[in-house]
Amino acid sequence: MIFCLEKSPRIIIQQKNLEGYVGFANLPNQVYRKSVKRGFEFTLMVVGESGLGKSTLINSLFLTDLYSPEYPGPSHRIKKTVQVEQSKVLIKEGGVQLLLTIVDTPGFGDAVDNSNCWQPVIDHIDSKFEDYLNAESRVNRRQMPDSRVHCCLYFIAPSGHGLKPLDIEFMKRLHEKVNIIPLIAKADTLTPEECQQFKKQIMREIQEHKIKIYEFPETDDEEESKLVKKIKDRLPLAVVGSNTIIEVNGKRVRGRQYPWGVAEVENGEHCDFTILRNMLIRTHMQDLKDVTNNVHYENYRSRKLAAVTYNGVDNNKNKGQLTKSPLAQMEEERREHVTKMKKMEMEMEQVFEMKVKEKIQKLKDSEAELQRRHEQMRKNLEAQHKELEEKRRQLEEEKVSWEAQQRMLEQQKLDASRYTHVNKDTPEVC
Repeated sequence: MIFCLEKSPRIIIQQKNLEGYVGFANLPNQVYRKSVKRGFEFTLMVVGESGLGKSTLINSLFLTDLYSPEYPGPSHRIKKTVQVEQSKVLIKEGGVQLLLTIVDTPGFGDAVDNSNCWQPVIDHIDSKFEDYLNAESRVNRRQMPDSRVHCCLYFIAPSGHGLKPLDIEFMKRLHEKVNIIPLIAKADTLTPEECQQFKKQIMREIQEHKIKIYEFPETDDEEESKLVKKIKDRLPLAVVGSNTIIEVNGKRVRGRQYPWGVAEVENGEHCDFTILRNMLIRTHMQDLKDVTNNVHYENYRSRKLAAVTYNGVDNNKNKGQLTKSPLAQMEEERREHVTKMKKMEMEMEQVFEMKVKEKIQKLKDSEAELQRRHEQMRKNLEAQHKELEEKRRQLEEEKVSWEAQQRMLEQQKLDASRYTHVNKDTPEVC
């Protein structure tokens, strides 16, 4: 095979079959081992009204209790306006680990006025694209987690009357940003004839409004072509979710028990759950990631870079964050680092000042306590001094009184002795 380019050296490519074994045929095994060691990431967004079985379907798809009675789905925890909530779970199977991120949109379509209720969802998808674009623009690009939304499962209520205006508007807003796969929720509420008619009506409305849903890749393999054709013929997929194990004819299956029978989740005649699971996990997960990276992300990246002026400022400021050149990104990182260091310095100074104030306050409290104790001891000493003075005064008074009494007694004794002596010297008269 020969390629000739104008104003370029002639390039000659020869194809040869080697007679011996060199070893580069082992390259796929090397890629496989490296990929398994690194692990895989997949982000799945579920959108739909409350009560359509989104949480139950996610648990059924991945055979895990991502949502349980202890940790219910966001629709049961948030009853406000539209909010976007992420749940991450690390799943391991056969030595391969998958970091699964479920993005739920509780409150979508539940309000009376649903104007612009899709804006939080659009902002979330754009923010993940922006994070990945900024990570690519950094100097160190070794750690680049892929949190972009790779697939959006849009749940359609089983009304049997086609798409609602909200469904059409939402898918038209997002079909160029994410891979949309429409699903008919709770398909066991429809008869097979109603379900087929409902599917045809939905696909007809999707084509009429030029809504771009996920396009399956073309392949030369006959078996894969049959599989893709089978999936396309069943779109939109009618699904039933259940985590309840029911015994049917001696066989344990997952399904929903009704008075007239059992709707088996993994029975292809009852619903399209197995088709969705095989397509989403076993056959087209990597293609969903590739389309997200090569089509949706590249479109977003082209729009953002086309809006960047010579000084690195995005003209479309109202459509997302600013996208900067590598030099501007390095300068921003340097400023962030300086700001962070200044913030840490201020925090350390505040902590030091706080500790100094606490120490001064403790010293003041100790001084006040010592002063109080000194004052209390002084008052106690004064009271004891007064008490001693009072006792001394009383003792002096008692002493004076006792001395007076002693003098009186001595005087009385002296008088008595004198009286006795006088009586003895005086003769008696007969």
